[in-house]
Amino acid sequence: MTGTPMTGTPRRHVPQVAANPIPYWSRGGSVDKSKGVFEQAFKDFQRIGFTAVKADVPEGMSAGDYSEWIGGYGLSPSLSLFNSAFDETIRIGDEVERAKTFAADQLALGLDRTMISSMSLPARLAKPAVGADFSEDRLQLAIENVGTVCRTLQSEGLRPLHHSHIGGVFETEDEITRLLDTLGKDIIGFGPDTGHLRWAGIDPVAMIGRYADRIGGIHLKDVFADYLDPQSREGMGYFEVSATKRLWAEPGLGVLDLPAVIAAMPEDYDGDYMIEVDQPSVDSLFESHRMSYEWARQTLDSRLTPGRS
Repeated sequence: MTGTPMTGTPRRHVPQVAANPIPYWSRGGSVDKSKGVFEQAFKDFQRIGFTAVKADVPEGMSAGDYSEWIGGYGLSPSLSLFNSAFDETIRIGDEVERAKTFAADQLALGLDRTMISSMSLPARLAKPAVGADFSEDRLQLAIENVGTVCRTLQSEGLRPLHHSHIGGVFETEDEITRLLDTLGKDIIGFGPDTGHLRWAGIDPVAMIGRYADRIGGIHLKDVFADYLDPQSREGMGYFEVSATKRLWAEPGLGVLDLPAVIAAMPEDYDGDYMIEVDQPSVDSLFESHRMSYEWARQTLDSRLTPGRS
């Protein structure tokens, strides 16, 4: 998943177990990406054994300084994410310029790909995972806008991978497949999130199989059964459901058949396996990531072997 810094020229990458520090900086819809928050996450990841972390360069920091910073904790940069609403609320020219700046940082870190995701429609945050307030015009515009941003990222040397997320324009299976099938694999790849797919009623194994030739990244998390049925969360919004600690689960604790997910991944997959538990089911962030890392090392052992063909 890494390339030569500043060029984006790909080289063979041995997959690593990476961590996304999202539960450190995102709490109930509020965001705190201060240096102290990241430092706590990096210290925890170093103690646990992670060697890669989602590349999230803080505003005002250069890619070089960020690389040196995380390197001090024994971490290397891993697959990041470009986020936009992609709907009528954005100006596509502004998003193109933002994509160029984003790509420059990612390439400087030696990365050759990125996830690209849509967030967040108010109606879908209020009534998550059911495709609330669907608009055909909005969907078509969003597909067009995603295509424009993807072509921009590609022109800069970065491979875009669609990453579905509850609350965005591409939430349901029909919306995701329309995006991928309309733009085609030459424009956009696939970077699934097992938890977000399952919450939307989508089988991650089937989706991975359908778009196996386009997969360049993956987020691994499990889900509990408690709030998967829309009737069980009537009147509850996205953040309210997440806050129950009975939605997202550390890998192996929920209802997803994650070994089947791993088995469905292409044999020549050369991206990282990123652990992402948006809202841990246990009180300790350290313990949540320790549990996830131990599961990953046991389950992914053969996928992390250097020289594996």
